[in-house]
Amino acid sequence: MLAAIWGTSFLFIKVGVRELHPLWLTFGRVAAGVLTLLVVLAVTRDRLPRDARLWGHLAVVALLGVVLPFTLFGFGEQRVSSVLAGIWNAATPLVALPLAVLLFRTERMTARRAAGLGIGFAGVLVVLGVWQGVGGAQLTGQLMCFGAAMCYAVAIPYQKKFIAGRAGSGVSMAAAQLLVALAMLAVAAPLLAGPPPDPTGLSANVLLCVLALGALGTGIAFVLNFQVIRVAGASTSTSVTYLMPVVATLVGVLVLHEHLHWNQPVGALVVLSGVAVSQGLRLRRRTT
Repeated sequence: MLAAIWGTSFLFIKVGVRELHPLWLTFGRVAAGVLTLLVVLAVTRDRLPRDARLWGHLAVVALLGVVLPFTLFGFGEQRVSSVLAGIWNAATPLVALPLAVLLFRTERMTARRAAGLGIGFAGVLVVLGVWQGVGGAQLTGQLMCFGAAMCYAVAIPYQKKFIAGRAGSGVSMAAAQLLVALAMLAVAAPLLAGPPPDPTGLSANVLLCVLALGALGTGIAFVLNFQVIRVAGASTSTSVTYLMPVVATLVGVLVLHEHLHWNQPVGALVVLSGVAVSQGLRLRRRTT
């Protein structure tokens, strides 16, 4: 479900940045996500966290897991296709692993994991098409998308270490995180992107994309992802990237009629192979 929601989000971002500055697109989707989760909190009679230290950790995740990556993907998709942005998101686990080992100390580096990182790095070079020479807006856009993936790679293990073990529902944590992100964007967007756009001047497609990004990709999906991190861990959470590039590629090609160069899916497969090796994925026989 997460892969389906987040995989189609790259299509919605691509449509949204046609008429909106990336910062205002991020503001709109986060605002819609906040409204969605506040309604859920009211219906379930849940409440926001009250621990001041927890709110501090949520502010870090709001910056690294919401404000920066959402905005970077918006800027990136002004320069590259939604398909390519979805593929770059698949690199998240490759960055998350060394950070979990060196910074958060929640994982151990092994020969298998090191080999997986090497394979994944080779896949990144294939996606870039380095033998053709890389430069200009395409390179800038791809680096922005990779930077967004790096933000997620920091936010996920940080959330696992400092937030996931705290008392409170996934809806409560996600709503608090998005509220902090919305406050940050309310300050940053007018300063960096100028006055807010007039909603009446936006097309119906863009408005629908902002609502979909907010209600589904930012609201409901954040709750689902928090539950995955809490129940199964950060590594399992990042494995959603196996399916996301597949979904992003299908909707990008079929709906937006984007072109797909041979090295992009091939490189994505190499990246995902590296992720599989580093995470030690294998078929397991079910036992009763």
